[in-house]
Amino acid sequence: MVELKRREEISEQFKWDTYSVFPSNEVWEEAVLQLKAEIGSIAAYSGRLSQGAQVLSEALEAVMNLYRNMGKIIIYASNFHNVDTADGEAAGRDSRSMALYAQVAAATAFLEPELIAIGFDTLRQWLDEEPGLAVYSHFVDDLERKQAHVRTPEIEELLGLVREPFETASSIHGILADADLVFEPAIDSTGKSHEVAQGTIDALLMSEDRELRRTAWQSYSDAHLAHQHSMAACLSGGVKQDVFMARARLFDSAVEAALDANNIPVAVYYNVVDTFKANLPLWHRYWRLLRKALGYEKLHVYDIKAPLSADKPVVSFDQAATWVSAALAPLGENYVGTLRKGLLEQRWVDVMPNKNKRAGAYSYGMPGTFPFVLMSFTDDLESVSTLAHELGHSMHSYHTWETQPQVYSDYSIFVAEVPSNFNQAVVRDYLFEHHPERDFQIALIEEAMSNFHRYFFLMPTLARFELEIHERVERGEALTADSMNDLLASLFAEGYGDEVEMDHDRIGVTWAEFPTHLYSNFYVYQYTTGIAGAHALANRVLDGGAAELQDYIDFISAGSAMYPLDALKHAGVDMTSPAPIQAAFDYLGGLIDRLEELIERGD
Repeated sequence: MVELKRREEISEQFKWDTYSVFPSNEVWEEAVLQLKAEIGSIAAYSGRLSQGAQVLSEALEAVMNLYRNMGKIIIYASNFHNVDTADGEAAGRDSRSMALYAQVAAATAFLEPELIAIGFDTLRQWLDEEPGLAVYSHFVDDLERKQAHVRTPEIEELLGLVREPFETASSIHGILADADLVFEPAIDSTGKSHEVAQGTIDALLMSEDRELRRTAWQSYSDAHLAHQHSMAACLSGGVKQDVFMARARLFDSAVEAALDANNIPVAVYYNVVDTFKANLPLWHRYWRLLRKALGYEKLHVYDIKAPLSADKPVVSFDQAATWVSAALAPLGENYVGTLRKGLLEQRWVDVMPNKNKRAGAYSYGMPGTFPFVLMSFTDDLESVSTLAHELGHSMHSYHTWETQPQVYSDYSIFVAEVPSNFNQAVVRDYLFEHHPERDFQIALIEEAMSNFHRYFFLMPTLARFELEIHERVERGEALTADSMNDLLASLFAEGYGDEVEMDHDRIGVTWAEFPTHLYSNFYVYQYTTGIAGAHALANRVLDGGAAELQDYIDFISAGSAMYPLDALKHAGVDMTSPAPIQAAFDYLGGLIDRLEELIERGD
């Protein structure tokens, strides 16, 4: 039985450099004390913003510094917690940082209501008069747009204070998933045991051994089924919180509240759902091809990532870094040089799986820190793609922080998934061109189909699920494990058609396997819009010249200084239309054509 290494057994070169944020826990504690003092000093500006442009400029500078310092505290704590969720001291620091963030939100809650009370004509006059305020022009425009949903200072303070207790449901679900679930070992066709964990499940499901895939999938699903009622209570609480916040801010629905935050019409959400449903026959065709290629009488859910190539590439982390750097050369020396330095010198990436490491992969950082990446590299093309994806996020953050002031240093998830999928598309094209061998080409298509399966099948299905469970709560209906299992199983049944054998309970509980995504208030649909926008921009940059490249660099440097749809239009893609989503489905169809030709060609 192969066991995951403990955290202390991982080589330092494969660990992210969290001590670049603070050199020790003691210095972190000092920063916490300093932040508490800063929170107290912010109160001095409450009720005084109307005194003039100079006071407002000072107040905004103090608030921005507060959030910058808060960000560093959060990153340090979360980095240590997420690589070892069973470390009680790290979990304590992470919890304390979230509590501090709630205090910061409450302490600064007076800001927007007071700005609205001043009046937008006066504010714009002050922007012209005070040089320190000029940068806030878009911030003021956006505040005017959403002023109907900004409440009184007292209500805003209360909504800030509930941030911490509102984290409880997702926190419990996450701890259950990452630290407390007990997975039965998977057993391969020879009787050998394999450890099932958040850091190993993807690799197990890509094994050529069907019995190993089956037992791994069942073990993973059954562990979640064992806690389905607790997890359902958590998710029900999370959805109720979304509905509460939407109503508190005077929106008609949770989906409207979620999309309005970034000035995105609700129609964009339905573009995803409707275009996905229209293309379900494409997925049915792929399932048929997969079953034929594998030589199975029946295809099961645990067969979807089964390898088709006889000789899957084994890729070291160093090789992955080389390929990603070479593929992204069209983005320029500055882009690639920064990326390689982050990979090889500054240790942005926490590379290897270990016991109790948080599941999945992400990029996370704040101004003043590196744009860190967490992943579990498993020496395959899927890990290469994941690395490219997360570095797309990190380079997006890097360019934003280098270009934008604190007020625009973040960006919406709607645009976040574009640079990440852009990198994947560019790296994939590079590898298609430089590795014409049949098995390598098939392995590349497998990686691409795995990615599309997640973003163009799984995520749109979850988007439909998310919309329905929010609407049920808005109608006053209860969310239970059984009702959510039935709902999600029925949605998957549409997606699989008659081509995939269904296990109702095990596929129905898939919602429980997303302890982050489904607590992020209509998050998952943006994976689909992201990959669609990414492919459109990748084609534009690779087929274009200096102007198209500059448009893209401008896009990843914009932060939140532009609305997401406007930033994407400037870069060259209109995501208010379903056309980019359909174009990405057409690309998916081309991959299926290509795979069919390779399979029929044989060795």
